[in-house]
Amino acid sequence: MTERKSIFSGRRAVLATMHGKEQAIAPVFLNGLNLIVAPARGVDTDALGTFSGEVPRRGTMLETAVAKARLSMECARLPFGIASEGSFGPHPLFPVIPAGFELLALVDDERGTTIHESLVIEDTNFAHLVAAPKEPIAKFLAHAGFPSHGLIVRPNVGGTEAAFARGIVDLPTLQSAIAAAAALSDDGCARVDTDMRAHLNPTRMKSLAVLAKRLSDRLLRLCPLCKAPGWGRVKVIRGLPCKVCDTATELVISEVFVCAACAHEEERPRSDGLTHTGPANCPWCNP
Repeated sequence: MTERKSIFSGRRAVLATMHGKEQAIAPVFLNGLNLIVAPARGVDTDALGTFSGEVPRRGTMLETAVAKARLSMECARLPFGIASEGSFGPHPLFPVIPAGFELLALVDDERGTTIHESLVIEDTNFAHLVAAPKEPIAKFLAHAGFPSHGLIVRPNVGGTEAAFARGIVDLPTLQSAIAAAAALSDDGCARVDTDMRAHLNPTRMKSLAVLAKRLSDRLLRLCPLCKAPGWGRVKVIRGLPCKVCDTATELVISEVFVCAACAHEEERPRSDGLTHTGPANCPWCNP
């Protein structure tokens, strides 16, 4: 347990998940905050969006996470709700490689706040392959982490939902699903995707544990003004000057911290104490 006393110590929170996320999140919150986290019962979080695309997400990641948390809070009749939301695609800085973006939020109805943290994930198995029946796909399966990581199979072009298969974790089922999907596809091929649902993706589950630790740590930080939990950085200000010519660069010069409860805000220098950068990062010295 942390040496700092948690405002949430001994309390209960409900986690909005159908996919076993409590395995990654609950131990972290118990250890860091002494907050007891249990999954929601009877709440269909897939109704707010699915990775595989059958149900599109209507709002932003944060809006969806909050909606999930509130559904669970109403069901469990608890003032604290936790939910996560993820997306996968090209890396925001290096589009040639895949990446994930995870967001984890705690809705606190006692204080009227929502505290959230996010994480860009570079360690991901996110990928897909178009293959014909009996086509060798061993290299793709190794990259995807199959069978410890699940797969999704659907017709590559057209087809019907009847040939849509999720949660595949063994080779005979995968081969049958590819054959069925290819038979209904206009091009005779199946599309094989990594299943990014947490309970079928140990790599993603590890990322959720890292993110839970980040949010747990933030909830231990209290606002210097009103003492509400969740004091944290919400944005950065760029413009760290070059030590040779003093030109502003794209590097961070300061960080802005905000309280979600009273809106108190402070701008603070970089946490590492750096006040200037070298000419290699300068648009004037190194155009």
